[in-house]
Amino acid sequence: MATTAMGKRLEGKTIVITGASSGIGRSTAVEFARTSPKNLRLILTARRIDTLKEVAAQIQKEVGDGVKVLPYKLDVSKPEEVSSFVGNLPEEWRDIDILVNNAGLVKGVARAPDIAAEDMNIQFATNVTGLVNMTQAILPIFKKRPDGGAGDIINIGSIAGREPYPGGSIYCATKAAVKAFTDALRKELISTRIRIIEIDPGQVETEFSIVRFYGDKSKADAVYAGCEPLTPEDIAEVIVFAAGRRENVVIADTLIFPNHQAAATLLHRKT
Repeated sequence: MATTAMGKRLEGKTIVITGASSGIGRSTAVEFARTSPKNLRLILTARRIDTLKEVAAQIQKEVGDGVKVLPYKLDVSKPEEVSSFVGNLPEEWRDIDILVNNAGLVKGVARAPDIAAEDMNIQFATNVTGLVNMTQAILPIFKKRPDGGAGDIINIGSIAGREPYPGGSIYCATKAAVKAFTDALRKELISTRIRIIEIDPGQVETEFSIVRFYGDKSKADAVYAGCEPLTPEDIAEVIVFAAGRRENVVIADTLIFPNHQAAATLLHRKT
């Protein structure tokens, strides 16, 4: 298996991916392994440890022992779990190079004044506070490196953070917060070699929509009717591409649509 320039740049790295049990997170783990199969460490976190173990087994079966995978049960919405995360890692896994802040969710399509407090709280706790806490847990590792520090933080935003839409006010607000935090962080770390990267997907078909509709798959499927949405693999390729650039290259901001989408709410559906 010939290694590409990108594969060589990623060799020897330790990568943390949150929300890695399904969707974009899972596909990103597989894509990193395929791109740099000789010497890589992947720390995969999510709430479902059994599913993470399945992902680890899939990766090992496909690329072999060159990629070491550590499944780690973590709920980013719980600050105490995030603050103990690094300390609980085995020593040889703590020298983290890349953090992919992917864990996120959307709950409901309610409009004010009918938004449930519980739905609002879990979205902010996961999408915003969880992402900020993970960043703060990992950043000290990056900052200890020479020349002011080095490492990559890749935040998964959304078109929703740029263009709020009816029925998505809370989710859109959380993703706007991610964008603002990401932009401020990049400016704060300008004197370092730490790269701050944001990837904003448009419509992607994952379990994500099923969560939005509280487990109702038929409602989730209706979202994609007459469309060919992006796949998790499409986004994973872009994440790995961004991580695999020469250190001086920062893919600061990327918006990715499927071909039938031109805005958050502008979709062409084939009937």
